[in-house]
Amino acid sequence: MTLTLTNTLTRQVETFEPLEPGKVSIYCCGVTVYDLCHLGHARSYIAWDVLRRYLIWGGYAVTFVQNYTDIDDKILNRAAAEGSSMEAVSERNIEAFMADMARLNILPADRMPRATGSLDAIRALISDLEAKGAAYSADGDVYFAVMKHAGYGKLSGRDLSEQQDNAAGRVATEEEARKQHPFDFALWKGAKPGEPSWDSPWGAGRPGWHIECSAMVREELGDTIDIHLGGADLIFPHHENEIAQSEAASGRQLARYWLHNGMVNVGGQKMSKSLGNFTTIRALLDSGVSPMTLRLFTLQAHYRKPLDFTAEALEAAATGWKGLNAALGLAVADATSAEAITPARIRGDSLGLSPELVAARARFTAAMDDDLNTAAALAVLFELARPLRALANRIERGDAVAAAEVQQPELAAQGTLLAELAAVLGLKPETATAANHREAGDGNLDASTIEDQIEARRQAKAERDFAAADRIRNDLAALGIELIDKPGGVTEWLRR
Repeated sequence: MTLTLTNTLTRQVETFEPLEPGKVSIYCCGVTVYDLCHLGHARSYIAWDVLRRYLIWGGYAVTFVQNYTDIDDKILNRAAAEGSSMEAVSERNIEAFMADMARLNILPADRMPRATGSLDAIRALISDLEAKGAAYSADGDVYFAVMKHAGYGKLSGRDLSEQQDNAAGRVATEEEARKQHPFDFALWKGAKPGEPSWDSPWGAGRPGWHIECSAMVREELGDTIDIHLGGADLIFPHHENEIAQSEAASGRQLARYWLHNGMVNVGGQKMSKSLGNFTTIRALLDSGVSPMTLRLFTLQAHYRKPLDFTAEALEAAATGWKGLNAALGLAVADATSAEAITPARIRGDSLGLSPELVAARARFTAAMDDDLNTAAALAVLFELARPLRALANRIERGDAVAAAEVQQPELAAQGTLLAELAAVLGLKPETATAANHREAGDGNLDASTIEDQIEARRQAKAERDFAAADRIRNDLAALGIELIDKPGGVTEWLRR
């Protein structure tokens, strides 16, 4: 196993070498828990789940930490809109996140710290930065002094002096007027009326977003880790600021490898909640898209490339998964049990395999070693599945001879290898009921499901939760359902 990865920090493809032989420490930026996760989150966490599974398959002991951001303006705004609390909004969405990830067969992180549970670590890190002259307080806020960190901009490639020139002439806000440099960022925010706050040496307040991750990395994994993960939209300012504050405090490199996944696009624009063009994971799965179809859809594109979300692409993934699922179901039923395909077991050698299967395993490994080329790895799976899929079709038609052929040693070995490699990609067989495939020409939601969504939207509007109402409309629109509001509170719908 000679894994190579594209390191955002160096802008080069590098051979992966862990800090400690046989062990890998990974930190993945988690979600801000103010709403349900969308397809962009699924794309990111599926990609990093595959990285983790592949490292485990290669024999590494992996420690995977992923945080929850449960202190944030978005959470506070959602709580205010609902007449709820920050804690209630966070808990509801953390539960939803765990359920959505489980449906997608994403392994739970080894540890999932929360910002609210890491306040001592956050305050300690800010104090260290202040003691080293890299942070300063101003009217209850504490800021990181970007000019104190010589390497600022090394991840994103941004030049501070150039950014300052671009900002020249702009009228400073009240907050910016308190800063020593326009691009200094908040480590601690002074308390505001009506918002939750915690005690600190600088007065009551709450932490800034960037310092939360730096503190949780240090508390969970130490000053330097092997791999730091996140979406490309986090490179600046979040990850740039993480590097600056962590390295200013420790004097050591924060992470040796920085990996970033590409965005999911809808109509040429990045899928995001701020743009309102997002489709939640839950809406997609509840509409009839099977979890493994969605997983296959995301793995067909390289993790660093943009992923275009279209109904046609999803239909194609459903068709591809139908054949692969049939082969996997036959392989698992004959060769091993679905429960046995876990990261602890998806580690094998080539003993007893035919030369053809040894070559197939080698092609899969070469694809994954090539910066996690899952598209090429999937091609190996489809190749292995071909005879099993044909056999499954014959068995379905009642061919008694085909049922006996399953026992042939060569075919059983091929099924075992297929199941093993599929598990590395997190693909597992689904029953017909669980899969509920969207096949070509049969991708429509049933009428009762649509009516249920319309009623949920009507209720949200009655409660003045217009964000939720808009989200339901957008989710249905992404699935080809157009809502038409008429006088008297009546909503009709049609399929596009």
